[in-house]
Formats: sequence, C-alpha cells, structure tokens
Amino acid sequence: MNKVLIFVLTLAIVSCNGTKDDGSINSDVVNNSATADGKPASDLPEIKFEEEVYDFGKMTQGEKVSHAFYFKNTGSRNLIISGASGSCGCTVPTWPKEPIKSGKSEKINVVFNSDGKSGYQEKTVTLITNCEPATRVIRIKAEIIVPETAK
Repeated sequence: MNKVLIFVLTLAIVSCNGTKDDGSINSDVVNNSATADGKPASDLPEIKFEEEVYDFGKMTQGEKVSHAFYFKNTGSRNLIISGASGSCGCTVPTWPKEPIKSGKSEKINVVFNSDGKSGYQEKTVTLITNCEPATRVIRIKAEIIVPETAK
C-alpha cells in the first residue's frame, strides 16, 4: 500500500512542470484570421451570395449538371476560401484559390452527377473561409427521374 501511495505522490509531483499560467490566451494556434488577429468583425471579409440554394428541377438519372454560385466580398479585407467540399462524391465544387479583394465578385462552380441517384436529392457544399463565421454552406436540389429502361 505504501509503495502505491509513494508512486502516486511521485507521479503527481513530477507531472507538475513548474510553469505559470498567466491566464492569457495564445492565438498562435488559431488558423482563421477572423478570430486570431483580434480585429473587430467589421474589419473582416464578408461573403455575400446572389443565391445560396439552386434547384435543378427534374432531371434524368445519369445526367451531369453544373451551376455557378456568384458571390461578392462585401467586407474590408481580402476574402480567402481555403477549402470547399461536397456532401458526397456526386457533388464537386471548384472555387477561386487566390484571395478575392474587397468589392470584387467571383464564383464557385458546383457539378452534380445524378448517376445512381433517384427521387428528391439535396446536396451541400461547405466552404471554409476567413470570414466570421468561418464556414458557409450552399445547396443544390434536384428531382431525379429514373428512365423506364433502367427500372
């Protein structure tokens, strides 16, 4: 019993590394400049879409369609889209990799492949930006009609 108690006390003492915590928060680990630099939210980029949802309507199974989502940087800093991902492999976005200056417009192209899909479909594309909030979601919808020959 004494050996266990001595081991636990030794472990507790050794695990205290003697550093002081002054209560400050280190923002070096935050990669989103919207939160890391401490600037007020009004001094950040802002992404404003013409539309955030697009409905392709009825389409035949196997069709591949695309839509361009146009947006503008209405903020005061350069807008950076660091990533975009579709909710499944059938939804593939392409986005500008260069910073978008304040006041400038750009687009995100989304290609939807309806192969193997049927009925009502709603897919999302999630964007990672340097805005506040850092993530934005755009959506596409479609009703997939299965041809009689495929049934």
